[in-house]
Amino acid sequence: MTYPPQQPEGWSDPAYPAYPPASQPPVSGPAMPGYPPVPDPAGAYPQPAAYPAGKDAGYPYATGYPVPGYEYGGWGTPRKTNGMAIASLVVSVIGAFSLACYGAGAIPAAIGAILGHVARRQIRTNGDDGDGMALAGIITGWIVTGIGLLIIAFVVVVVVFAWSTADTTDPGGTGTGGPYY
Repeated sequence: MTYPPQQPEGWSDPAYPAYPPASQPPVSGPAMPGYPPVPDPAGAYPQPAAYPAGKDAGYPYATGYPVPGYEYGGWGTPRKTNGMAIASLVVSVIGAFSLACYGAGAIPAAIGAILGHVARRQIRTNGDDGDGMALAGIITGWIVTGIGLLIIAFVVVVVVFAWSTADTTDPGGTGTGGPYY
């Protein structure tokens, strides 16, 4: 950090006018014990009102008790996360990993999506946190359900096609189950 060069006594820079301007006399605020008065140009900073006399006089809340919404250092009361929103996201992700089991992940994913819808309704009613998790559970759940249903349909088509084109004639021609009997 560089500092401006020191100037001789009485010198003034026209780019930096004197504080306060020469047209206004300096106004000082209340002095703290051990400190000089604070300059206040033309009353720009109003002085705070005096506190009322007596214990708890004029305060909306009794002293010793926290002000509502500021119990934790002024940041407000922490809200709880909706448990159904967490369950929605977890079950939907489990359904996504279960897709490899011939599309069986469609069932838990659909359950996760429904849990997400219920969680969002509860969040709107109770004011809980977790709306983003519930929405992620809904989106993941319905996408995985659709993919799972497509996989199940593909597996059914392949099995039906294989069954219909299979040769069901007796390879041995003896009618007794083949040459191995």
